[in-house]
Amino acid sequence: MIAFNPSEMPVAGVQNILQAAVGPRPIAFASTVNANGEVNLSPFSFFNVFSANPPVLIFSPARRVRDNTTKHTLENVQEVPEVVINVVSYSMVQQMSLSSTEYPKGVNEFEKSGFTQLASEIVRPPRVAESPVQFECEVQQVISMGDQGGAGNLIVCLVKRIHVSEAVLNENKQIDQHKIDLVARLGGNFYCRASGDALFEVEKPLTTLGIGVDQIPQAIRLSPVLSGNHLGQLGNVEALPNQEAISAFQHSELYETLLMDVKTTDFAQHRVAAQLLDNGDVTTAWKVLLADDSK
Repeated sequence: MIAFNPSEMPVAGVQNILQAAVGPRPIAFASTVNANGEVNLSPFSFFNVFSANPPVLIFSPARRVRDNTTKHTLENVQEVPEVVINVVSYSMVQQMSLSSTEYPKGVNEFEKSGFTQLASEIVRPPRVAESPVQFECEVQQVISMGDQGGAGNLIVCLVKRIHVSEAVLNENKQIDQHKIDLVARLGGNFYCRASGDALFEVEKPLTTLGIGVDQIPQAIRLSPVLSGNHLGQLGNVEALPNQEAISAFQHSELYETLLMDVKTTDFAQHRVAAQLLDNGDVTTAWKVLLADDSK
């Protein structure tokens, strides 16, 4: 690997690596107003949620690397400590990008990018009507990371009101990740879309105690077929199948069907188990892997 010392690099080089490697990053589409009531709308990908109780979001308008100037958003929240953070779905990504153009102070990016202003209920900045989720926030604190180009300014936002479009809810009135169709920022001109085949689920080991990868038999743990992801799935079970279950499986029609075409290949059991794990069937994968040793 190549090692870099950030203190010996141009700031632009450090920024390029950070933005390309730390991602995908959610986008805070922030609407603010200044003391004169002029509206500003701008996207920021240095953003995330940091607390649920109280509900706190933080985003960071960094000082410009090229000339060390500050963003209108930062100046606005210092004058009027309120902001609406609108999330960005795929259907609005091109307009959102247009709004990031560095228009002169006082220009309304809602108008330039063609978005609809929607009056907020708690704060003065308007919401983006096209956004599927909008957070009305009070700015609690602005934390400066420095006074040189590239330095961030952490804007700590206390969420006071949340608006969610019914169009992105499922039957349980929860946000459906497929329906909300979010986009996220990567390096350079790249974005990614959280939709379709890009979405997958990983069962969280919160209510159960997985055996861990260290408890997987060595012949399986060192398999040239199974990946680190496969081992993670195998190590997330609470217990291995018992001998009775393995024996019953080994004499079942399913076992013969699964191994029919690969019995003569190297690591046949491992290859079948890998396919089962890719399809989320961890229990059967374990039975396949252990069946060979149970004969």
